[in-house]
Amino acid sequence: MGTTSKVAPPGPSGWPVIGSALESRNPLTFFLENRREYGDIVYYEFLDESIYQLNHPDDIEWVLVENNQAFTKSHLTKDVLGPIVGEGLFTSDGDSWREQRRRIQPAFHPDQIAVYGDLMVDAIERRLSAWGPGDRIEVNEEMRALTLDIVARALLGVNIESEIEQIGHDLDIIFGRLDSLWYHLLPEGIPTPGNHRFNRALSSLESVVDGIIAERRADPDGDDVVSRLLDPEYTDGEPMNPQQLRDEVMTFLVAGHETTAQALTFTCHLLATHPDVEARLVEELEDKLGGDAPSVAKMRDLTYTGRVIREAMRLYPPVSDVHREPIDTVELRKYDIPQGATISMPPWVVHRDPRWYDDPDAFQPERWTDDFRSSLPRLAYFPFGAGPRRCVGERFALMEATFVLASLYQDYHLDVRPETTFAVEYEVATRPKHPIWMTVTHR
Repeated sequence: MGTTSKVAPPGPSGWPVIGSALESRNPLTFFLENRREYGDIVYYEFLDESIYQLNHPDDIEWVLVENNQAFTKSHLTKDVLGPIVGEGLFTSDGDSWREQRRRIQPAFHPDQIAVYGDLMVDAIERRLSAWGPGDRIEVNEEMRALTLDIVARALLGVNIESEIEQIGHDLDIIFGRLDSLWYHLLPEGIPTPGNHRFNRALSSLESVVDGIIAERRADPDGDDVVSRLLDPEYTDGEPMNPQQLRDEVMTFLVAGHETTAQALTFTCHLLATHPDVEARLVEELEDKLGGDAPSVAKMRDLTYTGRVIREAMRLYPPVSDVHREPIDTVELRKYDIPQGATISMPPWVVHRDPRWYDDPDAFQPERWTDDFRSSLPRLAYFPFGAGPRRCVGERFALMEATFVLASLYQDYHLDVRPETTFAVEYEVATRPKHPIWMTVTHR
């Protein structure tokens, strides 16, 4: 591919055939260097793909909000996630996406989300009650298990506690494989050891999904998403295609827990390394909850808790890069972006831009005053995306994160253990590169 304009945006020259594939092996650093070196619109090639990286909130708003009809999900996103979630809500486009969104949206209405609150609290208390004083825990593993349990019980209406460890193992294999450069270089279907492991892990996950659907078919009167999608009345008299149903359940199972788990993992690490912020958080929890479990009614009172979450997701947005591609050639500023090119819009870069954030690498929840929020360009902060395809589960995820922090930090303190090496990588989600080992102390 290539640009259709006489002048291409500036960017790294890359290498023949592979473009910037080697430089972008550490994508988070690569994105930041691109903005610093080349400005708000950057062009580079990844293998045979043309990539246009947008770093200014106004340009990103132009794509995701103002002219969203002119763009589709990128084929890169579909190539990476399609083998897992098929044509689910996250990867579908056009009329198919609109129909899926219409069917699923009521499950995330504020009134319905409030119903999930008790299920969340029960799952959180059950997980935390297993922690003992002095326990050595791996926080990312704990948060992934907890959020998976919450998604399964609240959204899917099932208990998969006995399968959580295997699901986590399968996802590690899948995400690691999708991030492998060889996955993109080798033709699909080559019987490599990595592909064999990937296929076994995916088959294992599909068996879990099949079991969830079978369980809900046998007891279809639940108030969960799967029961709603199985109800012909809820779907205008037309039962959902079995493959489509499988894709939606897989999307909720995978995407519905992974991003929140990573947000909570990074938040716990930030609090452990910023004791002044943790002390202020604990003070608010004691003042507003007084030892009670969090609830929907009291969530609005936890303003500082909300700022902690917002600031953690600024520094470590679970999705560090958002992709679109134009349906036809579009003109942005003085550049033509051709049909089929990939537009990259990394929150990782925008959220760390000193034009919008003083001391952008610092963890400062107190920055999130109402005045500060109103001073920002609209898309200087977009961890859940923007426009019509803004994450349907945003309210659910924020309530879940608030409830976890409120329950955890009322009763526990976490210290980072000396064997922990903190580093970040970007696979399908922004994740810790190494285990985050912590020691549990009861308050």
